[in-house]
Amino acid sequence: MEHGEVDQAFVDRVIALGASTGHFLDVGTGPAQIPILLAKACPNIQITAIDLSEEMLKIAEQHVINAGLSDRITLQLVDAKDLPFPDKSFDGLISNSIVHHIHDALRALINMGRVVKSKGLVLIRDLIRPETIADAQGFVDRYAGDDTPYQQKLYYDSFLASFTIAEVNEMLIKMDIPGAEVVQSSDRHWSIERAG
Repeated sequence: MEHGEVDQAFVDRVIALGASTGHFLDVGTGPAQIPILLAKACPNIQITAIDLSEEMLKIAEQHVINAGLSDRITLQLVDAKDLPFPDKSFDGLISNSIVHHIHDALRALINMGRVVKSKGLVLIRDLIRPETIADAQGFVDRYAGDDTPYQQKLYYDSFLASFTIAEVNEMLIKMDIPGAEVVQSSDRHWSIERAG
């Protein structure tokens, strides 16, 4: 599915939160479009981009090579629930639309909080679970109306698998990221944010 505008909006927010330099971790990078956009916008940022799908990482690798950014974006096959990085090792932590895919989302979020520096930038964004299935279908009709039936079903299922803002606030308490807050960043997204 095409996510160009959403990806650009995400990167714009990362920059607005203060991204300019340092080593960032992108959790659930998918085809690596977000790290590519971020690396192009911020020439002094290095990015480790992780995903649990080998196939997706193959696509991501080709995208990174085509963008000429292999020296600044490192791709790794890593489970977000078991991040193999030392505590407080990243200047920035970013993740877009992956939390609802993770079976034990809280464990992954706690791991994300563990590896970002005490004053590091944080932007974790995902879908908000709507109050009703009719609301979920309304979002699908509005934002995926031109997509295939299969893509529409995936989008619908994603809404149902997502979390409410109240649930995200409960998880944030356990993440140990002082100064971070949960905001509603669009009609259908929540974000955990902390300026760097």
